[in-house]
Amino acid sequence: MDEILVGKYVVKTDRYYTKDHEWALVKGNKAWIGITDYAQKELGDVVYVDLPQVGESYEAGDTIANVESVKSVSPIYSPLSGTVAEVNETLSDEPHLMNESPYEDGWLAVIELSDPMEVEDLMPAEDYAQLLVEIVKDEKGEIIKLELPGEEEERFEESLEALPEEELGYEEKER
Repeated sequence: MDEILVGKYVVKTDRYYTKDHEWALVKGNKAWIGITDYAQKELGDVVYVDLPQVGESYEAGDTIANVESVKSVSPIYSPLSGTVAEVNETLSDEPHLMNESPYEDGWLAVIELSDPMEVEDLMPAEDYAQLLVEIVKDEKGEIIKLELPGEEEERFEESLEALPEEELGYEEKER
């Protein structure tokens, strides 16, 4: 699974994002929901998660959960409309998983989508990464670098192709 590095923040490329820093991993008619690496770092140490109930229905933008950290209590908004099919009960005993593994073990809930077309309203990873660059610039005054997957390898290969053969340090030997 590829990821984009935005300074010290990780953005997974297989998910969709909201401007409020939630993610949705869509598989068929279901979506796993969680908070981004940026969100968990901004929250600080998560100490309690108020999970939604299985069977509850939410519209996109509704508060689906509340997360309590050492800093504050923050609402988590559902990125998509649907009915909760599963919740991550592990978070009841181990809320710190939202900090340690926001994209894998720290997911909040799985919802069965009521309108799969809503995915088109969410941001793909590249757009969310660009939004993070702007947020960090505006809120923290920092200029951060955006590293897209595969970018380093391409630059390296291009730089080798640009060199004349005699500068590469090897020559074809005649036998």
